[in-house]
Amino acid sequence: MDWTDVQITVPVKEIDTAAAIAQMVVPYGIYIEDYSDLTEEAPKIAHIDLIDEELLAKNRDNAIIHIYISPEQSPTEAIAYLAARLDQEPIPYTVDTSAVKEEEWATAWKDYYHPTKIGKRLVVCPTWEEYNPGEGELVMRLDPGMAFGTGTHHTTRLCAGMLEEAVTPGCRLLDMGTGSGILSIAALLLGAKEAVGVDIDPVAVRTAGENAALNGFGPDRFTPVCGELVHDRHLAEKLGNGFDLIAANIVADVIIALAPTFPRHLKPGGTAVCSGIILPRKEEVLAALAAQGLTITQVEEKDGWCAIRGTL
Repeated sequence: MDWTDVQITVPVKEIDTAAAIAQMVVPYGIYIEDYSDLTEEAPKIAHIDLIDEELLAKNRDNAIIHIYISPEQSPTEAIAYLAARLDQEPIPYTVDTSAVKEEEWATAWKDYYHPTKIGKRLVVCPTWEEYNPGEGELVMRLDPGMAFGTGTHHTTRLCAGMLEEAVTPGCRLLDMGTGSGILSIAALLLGAKEAVGVDIDPVAVRTAGENAALNGFGPDRFTPVCGELVHDRHLAEKLGNGFDLIAANIVADVIIALAPTFPRHLKPGGTAVCSGIILPRKEEVLAALAAQGLTITQVEEKDGWCAIRGTL
C-alpha cells in the first residue's frame, strides 16, 4: 500500500521551528527541501552552469517539509496536530498531500547526503561514499535508511561535540531516541564500552542495530531496544541504573517528559547530554533537568538550537 507524503510549505526563516514540530509527528525523521542558499553553495561543488535548470528555478523563499505517514496511520490526525502547533507559533504554512510508494521516499535523501564532520574528530560517511580520514579522525559508516539521524543537522552536531568531551574510556551510554544509532556509534568510537539505544519505532531500532554492526559493534557492544522509557516500568527495571552517560537528541517536549527517568538510569556523578532543543524552549528544559538534581555544566547554541550538558 502507498504511504502519504504530507508536504508543509513554510517561509525559510521559520524552517527550524517548523521542522522541530514536524519531527514530533513521526519517529523516523523528515525530509526538507530548502534551496535558499543554492546559488551560494552550488559553486563550491560544481560550475553554476552545470546545475540543473529545474533545480535553479526552485523557490528560494519557502521550504517544504515532507513527512511520511504509513498506510496504518491517519494522515488527518497528523495534519491536525501540525496545523494546531504551527498556528500556535504562529507560522504561515500550506499543506498538501500525495501518495508515494515506500521505496521511492526511502532513498530520496541519498542524493543530498555526503561525508560530514560532526565534531572535532567524528566524521559520518554514508555507505555509498568513500572518505580518507585525516589524522585523529574517527569515521563511522552510516546508512540511515528510514530512521532519523544523518549527522547533518545542528542538533546532532551539537550533541556529538559534547559527547567528544563527555565520553570516557569504558563508560556505558544510554541513547534515548537512538534513531539511526549515530550517537551510540559515536560514543563507541570515542571509547565507550557499551551503548544501549532505545527508540519507540521498530524501524529505527532495526536500522540502528544494522549501522552498529556495519561499524564493527556487535551485540556485546551495542544493544538496540524498542520501547517507551517514561511509562514502561518493566523496561526501566530491565535497563537499570548503571549508565555513566545519557544522550537524548530529540525535542524539548520529549526531553522534559524523559527528565524524571534520568536519575533512574544514571550512576551518581553521571552525565546527561540533551539536544534537539529550539532556543525558545531552552529555559523549560534547563528547569526540567535542574528539578531532577542535575547540575548544568555546559550549554551550546547554534542557529536557533541548543544542547545542554548536566551532571547528576
